Amino acid sequence: MSLSSRRRFLASSAVGVLAGTAGGRALAATPPAARSYPLIGFTKPFADLSFDATADLVAEVGWDGVEVAVREGSSTHIAPARVEEDLPRMVEALGKRAKQLAIVTTSVVALDSAGERVLKATAAAGIPRVRLGFLKYPQDGDPAKRVADLHAALADVAAACRDLGLQAGYQNHSGAGYVGAAVWDLHEALADLDPKHVGGCFDIAHATVEGGLAWPLHARLMADHLVAVFCKDFFWERNDAGQKLRWCPLGEGVVQKSFFDWLKTTGFSGPISQHHEYGGLGTGPEMVAQLKRDLARLREWLEA
Repeated sequence: MSLSSRRRFLASSAVGVLAGTAGGRALAATPPAARSYPLIGFTKPFADLSFDATADLVAEVGWDGVEVAVREGSSTHIAPARVEEDLPRMVEALGKRAKQLAIVTTSVVALDSAGERVLKATAAAGIPRVRLGFLKYPQDGDPAKRVADLHAALADVAAACRDLGLQAGYQNHSGAGYVGAAVWDLHEALADLDPKHVGGCFDIAHATVEGGLAWPLHARLMADHLVAVFCKDFFWERNDAGQKLRWCPLGEGVVQKSFFDWLKTTGFSGPISQHHEYGGLGTGPEMVAQLKRDLARLREWLEA
């Protein structure tokens, strides 16, 4: 199928779908003093829960909604093969508790039939945003060529998202192999692309891992491309092998509150998604209590 034909096909599946339907809605930009960000949680730590149990947990923690994985792997919440059936069920369960499904996390980078299926189902369910998958650098070869590859892939995704009424975001992830880890490369890959259709899911922890003291520069680079903000925390631990990254509860590591002070000066009004990668999170009431503590710390930082 040609690109133009595929785009027409994608668009035809989303007739009448708007960003403000059941799955959630984008918020209009407001002055910093009046802005209230949707605070959501990534369901990865409790992806084994049913849709109703997930919605109950979200309501108990106090989030406004969730980020849900629809991709292959053990941490997914909805299998891509069941996206048309199960995604509306998750939206319905959340809606009963006045919660939103704000972001669908996918493995989509270059569009193929499986990726198109997930994007169409997301749009049909009224969910406004998708997180894309990752592109990696080859061990050999020109890194700049790989950035150009990502730019081409994101341009294709942006065209599909424009037709479907979606906004896609590519996350900066720490690690030598990840395109986007340095943030400068992601900024280059997003050049000339409309952030209404594709931008970045800026992860302040990963940006701090890779950028150290330069994270304010990287944040400013992404200011005009923000689709969502991801937050978690970490510290460096010394052992016999050297320094090792350890994830930890928000506020106990090196991620700085000043990032959120800066964020409030921008025009960003999208969701802030809390990620929980640290050990000892527990299950059941123990996990809920820790999720509540992390959310309380995020609110404290935003309200200061």
